[in-house]
Formats: sequence, C-alpha cells, structure tokens
Amino acid sequence: MSASRKKDPCKANACRIQACLNENNYQEDKCADVLEAMRQCCLKWHKVSLCCSGIDLEKPYLTEASKGAGKSEK
Repeated sequence: MSASRKKDPCKANACRIQACLNENNYQEDKCADVLEAMRQCCLKWHKVSLCCSGIDLEKPYLTEASKGAGKSEK
C-alpha cells in the first residue's frame, strides 16, 4: 500500500501544463515545451506515474516549427 503513497514523479510537470494552458487561453501550441517535458518524464516513468495516462508517448510536442514559435513574440 505504501507504493501508492509515493510522490508521482511527473506530477510537477502536470501542474506546469495546467498553469501554462491557463495562462495562454488553452492554446496547446503556446505550451509545447511544457508538454514535451511531460512527455519526456512519461517516457521514463509511465509505468508508475498516474499523471501519464492520456499522454501520447509517440507524439513529440516540439517540432522545428514550434521551437521557434512564441520566442519572437516576447
């Protein structure tokens, strides 16, 4: 039972996603870096992280187009 009480290794990333989406009117493209960080966490921890359910491990969120997007806007 103690295994279920351990801290989820990807929970902080999930919280960052929620904050980013909230700050950006839920436009996923503005949060690609945060989404990709979550995917990377889930690639490592998907077997133990409940936060990873629903994350597509095969789909990179950062593409060449999204890497440059948003940086020139700031």
